[in-house]
Amino acid sequence: MELIETLRTTGAAREFLPDPVPDEVVHRVLDTARFAPSGGNRQGWRVIVVKDAPRRRSLRDLYLDGWYQYLAISGAGLVPWAPVTDRAAESAAAEGADGLREAAAAGPGGFAEHLDEVPVLLVLCADLRVLAAVDRDLPRYTMAGGASIYPFAWNLLLAARAEGLAGVMTTMLIRQEAEVRRLLGLPEEVIVAGVLALGRPARVARRLTRRPVEEFATVDSFDGPPLTGR
Repeated sequence: MELIETLRTTGAAREFLPDPVPDEVVHRVLDTARFAPSGGNRQGWRVIVVKDAPRRRSLRDLYLDGWYQYLAISGAGLVPWAPVTDRAAESAAAEGADGLREAAAAGPGGFAEHLDEVPVLLVLCADLRVLAAVDRDLPRYTMAGGASIYPFAWNLLLAARAEGLAGVMTTMLIRQEAEVRRLLGLPEEVIVAGVLALGRPARVARRLTRRPVEEFATVDSFDGPPLTGR
């Protein structure tokens, strides 16, 4: 597939056909994804391919704990767990999670409720010993270390596309990191960076919607004139 078309059409897929994905295909995807850039080329990622059914169900249950909180908070008009937010309002909104859980139990469920059934379930981890987190000591939320991990995740999704697969990366299980650590035997210096679900998509996205360049790129300052292509 031509590169620009791939970049403009690779969306998130959360519904998959039940077809199994052979290990050799998963291996090829990871073999291509490993060429992602990282700070100092230290490649601080680790991937756990979760096949064991009980472990998958445990990850699903841990995922749902955060998922219903996410829905409750976003339903109140807030961005869930935004670094800058109204914490009191967020906490109050999260109390509605149990009601959402009960309502979901009465229906067929979606991606979250069936996370354990996705064809390929990958837990993406990061080794804190090799991340150059240049903003580590700033008095704010830290982000820079992820620059050495998340390009690998995006490479993985693009490589999956070339194999006729699709998927999504979710960070929801980070909220349950202590439990995930025990479940998967992660050493103390290794953290959960996300989970990727892959499979043959039930439907292919034909058109993605994103903000135009003029809404997020400015010239010379944050409030400078928008960059245009003219």
